Amino acid sequence: MSVVAPPRVPGRPPLRIGRRVSGVWRPRSMLVAVLGLAATVLAMAVNIGRGEYPISVLEVLGVLFGGGDEVGRFIVLELRLPRSLTGSLVGVAFAISGAIMQAIARNPLASPDIIGINAGAGAAAVGVIVLGGTYGAVSGLVAVVGVPVAALAGGLLTATLIYLLAYRKGIEGYRLVLIGIGINAVCVSVTSWLLIVADVTDAGRAVVWLNGSLNARGWEHVAPVGLALLVLVPAALLLAFVLGALQFNDDTARGLGIRVNGARTALLLVAVALASVAVASAGPIVFVALVAPQLALRLVGSSRPPLLASATVGAALTVTADLIARTAFGATALPVGIVTAVLGAPFLLYLLARGNREVRV
Repeated sequence: MSVVAPPRVPGRPPLRIGRRVSGVWRPRSMLVAVLGLAATVLAMAVNIGRGEYPISVLEVLGVLFGGGDEVGRFIVLELRLPRSLTGSLVGVAFAISGAIMQAIARNPLASPDIIGINAGAGAAAVGVIVLGGTYGAVSGLVAVVGVPVAALAGGLLTATLIYLLAYRKGIEGYRLVLIGIGINAVCVSVTSWLLIVADVTDAGRAVVWLNGSLNARGWEHVAPVGLALLVLVPAALLLAFVLGALQFNDDTARGLGIRVNGARTALLLVAVALASVAVASAGPIVFVALVAPQLALRLVGSSRPPLLASATVGAALTVTADLIARTAFGATALPVGIVTAVLGAPFLLYLLARGNREVRV
């Protein structure tokens, strides 16, 4: 039986059966991943060095690699490193999540901040903030359950709802994106209603969290997301070998020996868990999951977003955005999500315009 490759997507290299299925370890992909990691370390060094007690980049790098005096080590390792490290880990989680979803749906718009997962996590977290501040009987809920746990649960429940609504003898990418956009609108409306009925103080706290913030992050914030990535990133890399086959139609993928529905379900579960953990750690930082995989795809020249390259690009993007948010406006420090939104919105418009142009062609 002959296997027919899918039609070529304009502007991307054609897929070939003979190509290595995963593409994770291609030399160019590894080069981009290494360069992204170097850019992340440099951005972290610059970010850590800025503050009321300025430290040069060389001194910061010296401390990070085991040198430095006692004062420098305390400032870098205890006060400033957790913030940048949390940002880099969150960027990795968002980027890999977005890369998996975009590859499965074969659509650059299929990222967790577009199809409603981030919005669901945000609605759940805002609900905990509002209820905890409004009703005395529920105030203990914030301490017991916590905003991060509520965000994690909200993201997982929203993803489950999207999956159930989109499932029709399998998952089709176009339907997944459309249903996700509808669920996103519902979750945003719920969040808006909660902010309207909330106390002013609680509403202010919720708005800061909804914009995505790395403020006051300590080692207690690094540990949960770090442990989660130790499990989820290897799982994503192990499952990456089926992503290439899923770029074909379902019959072709089955002919290559792939259990299509099971593979998609496992990949989506990992992607949703990564996005939910990231939102629980730093709030719904928008556009990182959308932009980072697309930048990595163009740098690598692949037919789908590469996971490792996307991860390091996402980390570098998040830490750089945090640096801009902290330093670009003087004494006023913005939530990092505002900067990623300013940087990501034009890229979204570019993707929409490019997609419309390709459809016409």
